[in-house]
Amino acid sequence: MYSLMVATAPLSDTTWDSVGLESRPTFSDERHLRIYGQRTADGRLAFGGRGAPYHFGSRIDPSFDRDGRVHAMLRSILIDLFPALEGVEFSHAWGGNLGVPRDWYPSVSLDRSTGLAVARGYVGDGVATAALSGRTVAELVLGRETELTRLPWTGHSSPRWEPEPLRWLGVNAVTALFAAADVTERRFGRPSRAAAAFWRLLGH
Repeated sequence: MYSLMVATAPLSDTTWDSVGLESRPTFSDERHLRIYGQRTADGRLAFGGRGAPYHFGSRIDPSFDRDGRVHAMLRSILIDLFPALEGVEFSHAWGGNLGVPRDWYPSVSLDRSTGLAVARGYVGDGVATAALSGRTVAELVLGRETELTRLPWTGHSSPRWEPEPLRWLGVNAVTALFAAADVTERRFGRPSRAAAAFWRLLGH
């Protein structure tokens, strides 16, 4: 799956006074198509989210890093969150792929017969998760039993995704469901029953 981002040109002190985020916290919200953002060291606001289509066969291609429709949506959402950004210049738009296990659960393992260690399935939380999984792998390689090796993801095995074209149909249908749920929840001020039913199906 893909997650895309946009970034503003460096913002003035006056704009930052209106926006907040002086201490550069990361932020997100509870919409179904997740969004996230942070003030950068050079004074931009970097903002990203889901909504890009899943490509048949889990294809990865540099051209998928840009999607004009999704980037426009992200700019619109950001201005909706922070009206003080109305009219600011957006200088960057990019994206990238991320690994999503069937149960949305990361895993770390070590096959002692081959010496092959695997850490995967970070579902968009790769910066922190990669560091923690690296420390976990190190403990496994050294044969230590620690708090890290006792984490639930150690030795976890996610089920396989459905074969194509079921995977393509399912993932893109759920993306459309979540987009519609976000619109209806904003409009009517109550949780989407369809989205809630899907999250229950996933065990969340």
